[in-house]
Amino acid sequence: MDLRGLVEKMKTPFDKGQKFEKLYPAFNAFETFLFVPNHTSKTGSHIRDAIDLKRVMITVIIALLPALVYGIYNTGYQYLYQTGETFSTFDAFLHGSYKILPMIAVSYIVGLGIEFAFAVFRGHQVNEGYLVTGLLIPMIMPVDIPLWMVGVSVAFAVLIGKEAFGGTGMNILNPALTARAFAFFAYPTYMSGNQVWVSEASNVDGVSGETILGMLAAGNSPEQYSVMEMFIGSIPGSIAETSTLMVLIGAAILIYTGVGSWRIMVGSIIGAAVTGFLFNLWGANELMSFSWFNHLIVGGFAFGVVFMATDPVSAAQTLKGKWIYGLLVGIFCILIRVFNPAYPEGVMLAILLMNVFAPTIDHYVIEASVKRREKRFNTKLKTV
Repeated sequence: MDLRGLVEKMKTPFDKGQKFEKLYPAFNAFETFLFVPNHTSKTGSHIRDAIDLKRVMITVIIALLPALVYGIYNTGYQYLYQTGETFSTFDAFLHGSYKILPMIAVSYIVGLGIEFAFAVFRGHQVNEGYLVTGLLIPMIMPVDIPLWMVGVSVAFAVLIGKEAFGGTGMNILNPALTARAFAFFAYPTYMSGNQVWVSEASNVDGVSGETILGMLAAGNSPEQYSVMEMFIGSIPGSIAETSTLMVLIGAAILIYTGVGSWRIMVGSIIGAAVTGFLFNLWGANELMSFSWFNHLIVGGFAFGVVFMATDPVSAAQTLKGKWIYGLLVGIFCILIRVFNPAYPEGVMLAILLMNVFAPTIDHYVIEASVKRREKRFNTKLKTV
C-alpha cells in the first residue's frame, strides 16, 4: 500500500458520523500537509493549479532556511569566540542547535496546539499560516530568552494577533512581530542590552555582545566590525537576522516564485537608503553619521522587509499601495532608529505601524484610481 492509500485508510475514523469526527480538522491538516487537497471548487470559475496555501507557506519556509542555518552557526560562533577557546564549525553548529532548536519546538508546540484547538472548537480546517509564523518567531528573538517567555509570546501572538480577528487571513498585524513586540514590552531586560545577544553572555567575563545599533544608540562607534562582517552576519544580534547575504538568498527565492512582493522590498530599501543618506548629510550623532548603506545591512532591516513587511495579509494589496507601503516602512525604520535610541532596531515598530495603515493606503489608492477613470470617462462623453 502506498502512502496515499495508507492515509486514506487512517482517515476513516475521522469521517462524518465516525468516532473521531470532531477531530477531523486536525487530521485534515496532516493530510493536506502531505498531499494537495483532492476537493474541487463547486461554483464559479477558478484558475486551477497545484499551489495552495500550504505550498506557499512551505516555499517561504524554504526561503527562511539559509538565514536559519547561518543563524544556528552564528549563535555557536559568537559564544565560542567569546570564550577564547579553539573550536570547529561543527562545534558552532552543535552549540547553536542546542540553543535554537528547543525554541523552535516550543513555538510550534504552543502555536499549533492553540491553532488545532480553535480549529476543532470552530469546526473548520486548521489555518496554515502558522507554519511560517512558528519558525519566524524564534528566528527574531535573542538567543538566551527563556523558553517559557517564547511560549507566552507565541500564545499572545496567536490568540490576540490572529484568532481574535478570525484566524489566518484576517489579522491586521504580522503575528511574528506581534510576538516580538509583546516580548519586548513585557520582558524588556531579556530583549535589550549587551547580555542577551550572545549565548550565555552572563557566564563569560568581559563579553562584548552589544549589537551595532545598540552601540550607536549609546554614542559609541562599532569600529571593530567591517562592512563584510556586517553583510555576512558574523555579528551579535537576533538569531537569524544578522546575515544580509542569507536573507538575500531567501529574497531571491520569494521573488522567483512570486510569493514575496519585490515592490515592497525595493520600496523599503529606497525609503531607508534615501532617509539614511539625508541624515548622513546632517550627522548630528552616531546614528545619523552611520552610513546609509550600513543601515541596510545591520540589525533586522533586511530580514524584516523580506519576510515580514511582505506578509500578504497585513501588507498593502494594491500595486501602487505596495510601493507607498514599502517606502514608508524604510523611512520610518531609519527615523525610529535615529530619533528614539530606546528602540535602535526600528524595523519592528516601522512594519507594525505600516500594518495598521496598509488598509488606508489601499483605500486611497483605489479611490484615486476610480476618480481618474471617472475623469477619463467623462472626458470621452464630452467628445462624443
